[in-house]
Amino acid sequence: MAIPAYQELEEVFHKICVLGQVEAVLHWDLATVMPNGGLNSRSEQLAELRAIQHNLITAPKIEELLDLAEKHSFSNDWQRANLREMRQRWLQAIALETNLVTAFSKAGTACEAAWREAHSLSDFELVQPKLQHLLSLVKEVANAKAECLNLDPYDALLNDFEPGSSAEKVNSIFKKLKLFLPHLLGEVIEYQKSKPITRPSQSFSEASQRKLCNKVMELLGFDFNFGRLDVSKHPFCGGVPEDVRITTRFVENEFTSSLMGVLHETGHALYERGLPTDWRLQPVGEALGMVIHESQSLLIEMQISRSKEFIGFLAPMIQNAFDGDGPFWHPENIYRLYTEVKPSFIRVDADEISYPLHIILRFELEQALLKGDLNVKELPSAWNEKFEKLLGIKVPNNKLGCLQDIHWYDGAWGYFPTYTLGAIAAAQLFYSAKAQQPDLPSQIGLGNLTPLLNWLGEHVHSKGRLLNSDDLIKEATGEYLNPVYFEKHLRSRYLD
Repeated sequence: MAIPAYQELEEVFHKICVLGQVEAVLHWDLATVMPNGGLNSRSEQLAELRAIQHNLITAPKIEELLDLAEKHSFSNDWQRANLREMRQRWLQAIALETNLVTAFSKAGTACEAAWREAHSLSDFELVQPKLQHLLSLVKEVANAKAECLNLDPYDALLNDFEPGSSAEKVNSIFKKLKLFLPHLLGEVIEYQKSKPITRPSQSFSEASQRKLCNKVMELLGFDFNFGRLDVSKHPFCGGVPEDVRITTRFVENEFTSSLMGVLHETGHALYERGLPTDWRLQPVGEALGMVIHESQSLLIEMQISRSKEFIGFLAPMIQNAFDGDGPFWHPENIYRLYTEVKPSFIRVDADEISYPLHIILRFELEQALLKGDLNVKELPSAWNEKFEKLLGIKVPNNKLGCLQDIHWYDGAWGYFPTYTLGAIAAAQLFYSAKAQQPDLPSQIGLGNLTPLLNWLGEHVHSKGRLLNSDDLIKEATGEYLNPVYFEKHLRSRYLD
């Protein structure tokens, strides 16, 4: 039986989702090919789009329609979940006035543009005033949402990226990581001293790297009829499910970073492409949250692409791409290169063991900034001090320090914890996939990723937002998120 109130809500949220997709493509354009002179007009465009979406969802009739629809009993699980998501998004939206939404959007666009110049010149002072202004608006948004949702301000921001999560939950998991990661890091570094790595001695043209990346993306099932690969200062996956935009950055004297960056973003893209087509342009049909999103990128990049089986298959492709000759191109050497554990400055290039320490640093710093325990001017020195304490190396400049990530400078506060939570989820999901299909590693060694992708499609991609993250992981693996699988994975790969 048709429910008029629910049908009207679907129509409204259809419009909101379409406008959100327009916004996503405009933001991709800003980060990749937009000329610098277009910044002011793009800032106005994005702010206006966000204001229109906000006004649609906060219109007085929406609350009435939600109340009417919720009085009915839905036999369709997807409709019931869609209505739940509509209510949650409405609650998030009514916490903010439209002028705050617009101001926050413009401040984020301006700060991101300033960050690009500051990053290039390694000059924090160039972006500091804009970051200070943006942070003041972040605090305003956090406090407004916290009051409306009865949450801590930081939790209110975290919930934008991972609904239902909290700093308390994150702290509980991160404390467990801190118990074994530092010792494991030292143990693996010592173990790897007996396994020397031959380094490349040639340069790698962007054209050759791009060609290799395209081949590997196709191997993973990426369809270039529904997406593309471009270059940006910070790699990301954007666009929409029917038009997924991946970016990477190419470095002439090494191909390892660009290739793994592409593999990471392809994981995101495959998730977007696999979302339920019947529920496109409705809240329930969108990606679940960034923990699951990052689990899909890290499952491809870390669990699969750095495995001995996959590297054994991939090594000849890499060698052919660059006309390589010599001991560097041996699969065992490339495997050692991709699994080398060594504390380094850049998060996106970090090894699996030290990576969570990069995230813990950001998690602690952004909480301190939001609480006012740390001011923006002190960020570089606080970063450098904490980084040396956690990873044991001195940060030489701000480009390798607090300017390396785009997130804070475009307004994404509360995002960082989802990377490591996603890595934990990826390890747990892959463990279950192998338990259910014991021949997965051998299939991966043959370059056949179809069994794994089918498993992910069934248990993750096709679920959209039907379940919350906790329940999706439990349904797929038999238990809630558990860091023990991440530790097992690290010890197995790096010590056994």
